[in-house]
Amino acid sequence: MEVYEVVWLIVAGALVLFMTPGLALFYGGLSKAKSAVNMMMMSFAAMGLVALVWALWGDSMAFGESVGALFGNPADNFAQSDMVGSEDQYALVEVGFGATFAIITTALISGAIADRAKFSTWMIFVPIWMTLVYAPLAHWVWGDGLLTTGPIGSAVGEAVDFAGGLVVHMCAGLAALALVLVIGPRSDFAPTRGHNMPLVLLGASILWFGWFGFNVGEAGDAAQVGINWINTMLCPAAALVAWLITEWARGQKPTATGAASGIVAGLVAITPACAYVTPIWAIVIGIVSGVICQIAVNLKFTLKYDDTLDVVGLHFVAGLWGTIAIGLFADESLLAADEFEYAGGLLTGGGIDLLIAQAVACLVTLVFTFVVTYIIGLALHKTIGFRVEPDVEEEGIDSAAHGETAYELAAPAAKE
Repeated sequence: MEVYEVVWLIVAGALVLFMTPGLALFYGGLSKAKSAVNMMMMSFAAMGLVALVWALWGDSMAFGESVGALFGNPADNFAQSDMVGSEDQYALVEVGFGATFAIITTALISGAIADRAKFSTWMIFVPIWMTLVYAPLAHWVWGDGLLTTGPIGSAVGEAVDFAGGLVVHMCAGLAALALVLVIGPRSDFAPTRGHNMPLVLLGASILWFGWFGFNVGEAGDAAQVGINWINTMLCPAAALVAWLITEWARGQKPTATGAASGIVAGLVAITPACAYVTPIWAIVIGIVSGVICQIAVNLKFTLKYDDTLDVVGLHFVAGLWGTIAIGLFADESLLAADEFEYAGGLLTGGGIDLLIAQAVACLVTLVFTFVVTYIIGLALHKTIGFRVEPDVEEEGIDSAAHGETAYELAAPAAKE
């Protein structure tokens, strides 16, 4: 790896790490004022816990020597001991870059259980989930695992996921759904608005800014940098506009929450496909994601699952769509740049092979992530409890769990 490549990866990693504070602002603004600190703290706790787990054994489980195509050997380069002082020491930057992906994935889950989850249980859940769900799935998709060189990939074709439609967004969305079903709805489950729209828009802006590092960080060459960058601009732009138009079309007002959510939906949808579709298809992916996610976030009231901050409706739905869209719109020459042997997507003359591989990868991700997360969540809920007491939920978790509040508004001084 050349020095300039290492430097760029450091910059990209810093951008991706900055996304998690952006997510904290986004979630904090969308939550209730009395639980905003807790909501943001769940993201910051993930930064600390996941970074440690990833450096100690998570990276090894994701990218180490494969154990039956299920996970990498956690003892392989444990705590990065094999790299220090070696010719591969520069690769520690790649380990750090991978950690930033793992951090944001875990933090995303927290939005679904806002206003009612125990912070102490969250601190225990994070390292367990990182070890049993995220790291193995990363191995399946980005290492020598089930969906690449393993039995499933060999049978139906290798899964294509440049930056995390499967590993990050579907994984986070499905984990969120599992925890929502374990913990149950809020006591006042009903349509609500966030308490601080400037925070929401600021958070969404930081996410979009950081996403250029997310999608461009590991681009293989200058040509791939260009396509990844422009697609990361166009897709969320199209999704933003499509979301607002959908609000109008459904008799609603165009909202700041909608604009921010549209941006996120488009960013999520282009994440797996950014290197493999032409700009016009990136716009199409964005338009579709804006429409379907605007509809999806309202289904929780019909289906009665309390996904508080729409992790399922944004990340699972858009991640699923973006992953499937590769099978429809991928360009053969762009796939070849990453040494994929597919002839393209179904609508670009490549036939159905890639679409089948993507659909199978989505199904495997869905079953594995949901089932294992549900088991982890249920085990914690039945033992130490995953939900706060009703009086804490009513009062607000900030004071009870952290002894702080987001806003300290002093009462006006009494007149003498």
